[in-house]
Amino acid sequence: MKIAVPIEIRAGETRVALDPDSCKKLIGLGIDVAVEAGAGALAHFSDHTYQEAGATIVGNAATLLGEADFVLKVNAPQSRPDGTHEVDLIRPGGMLLASLFPTRNLDAVKRMAERNLTVFSTDCIPRTTRAQAMDTLSSQANIVGYKGVLIGAMELPKYFPMFMTAAGTTLPAKVFVIGAGVAGLQAIATAKRLGASVTATDVRPEVKEQIESVGGKYVGIDLKQGASAGGGYAMELSAEDKALQAKMLADHCATVDVVITTALIGGVFAPKLLDETLVHSMKPGSVIVDLGADGGGNCTLSKLGTTVEVGGVKIIAPLNLPATLATHASMLFSRNLLNFMTAFWDRSAVRFNLDWEDDILKGCAVTHEGKVVHAPTLKALAQAQGGKA
Repeated sequence: MKIAVPIEIRAGETRVALDPDSCKKLIGLGIDVAVEAGAGALAHFSDHTYQEAGATIVGNAATLLGEADFVLKVNAPQSRPDGTHEVDLIRPGGMLLASLFPTRNLDAVKRMAERNLTVFSTDCIPRTTRAQAMDTLSSQANIVGYKGVLIGAMELPKYFPMFMTAAGTTLPAKVFVIGAGVAGLQAIATAKRLGASVTATDVRPEVKEQIESVGGKYVGIDLKQGASAGGGYAMELSAEDKALQAKMLADHCATVDVVITTALIGGVFAPKLLDETLVHSMKPGSVIVDLGADGGGNCTLSKLGTTVEVGGVKIIAPLNLPATLATHASMLFSRNLLNFMTAFWDRSAVRFNLDWEDDILKGCAVTHEGKVVHAPTLKALAQAQGGKA
């Protein structure tokens, strides 16, 4: 079997799907690995290091993808500058593994089904103990939480830690983290390490202990109905609970220096939690770092991918933060894909085992045999087509 690793063409993307170390391990399983020339350059992996690992360097994407049995990517396929689409370069009947966010990329999903590709999306992998090592959503969210706090610290016109100096004492900054998934917990831990006073909230009260374990103080509301969707995800609140949450957020945000939002519904779409009224209630000089920007943003005033200032409050909505730490982001992403490939690799038959009885494989399959097989994506397609399947 031949695996192909192309250059990522998404604007601003610096990651690569496989680093040289993971290439070497896949080659050790009897797999041929081909890498597009320059694919790892922005993550500081040279073509030479891939060759030393045993990979073949291919000069152009059309040749690379056309000859591959299995394509590994970071992002969903998209249109190329020359007008072609990446999907159309992959041979019909081939396989693809990437972080597709399929409900956000319906056009690519339809193209992949029409191309008869068997496609797996790592962000759809079930959050089970066995699947943890394959979960790119978690490995990359960890980076998002870390980098988001650093951005907040850079933009805040105050120190994060308390300092006692001859000129007097400065009190620690107050940081409020909304959402205690992987990104949120890392944000809490990072802000605490920087010396801030950290509070955090989540619609899942069962994460209170996790918040406290990384140095945060839990603040929350008594929900009228549960908001846990299982697997570490949250679901949308009822109208009554939304009102209770909005009051709590407004009251607390008015007292802090930095608000870090990380909330996503089902790990995909960002609920709107901070509105204009709330922002105007915050202290001048305060900072909001909207880490839900890739999912549409948690603040109604966020301008995705840029920074705005409203009433003296900076609102920063960075996109694709993992790409700002390309070396480690690629290394972790690569290990996730390696673990996925290894888990379903049949050593005796030297092939990828399509075990459709396996919960992981079933859970993250998006297209197969010309059909979309991922239930949430099918629902999103039906809604996009006005209810027509």
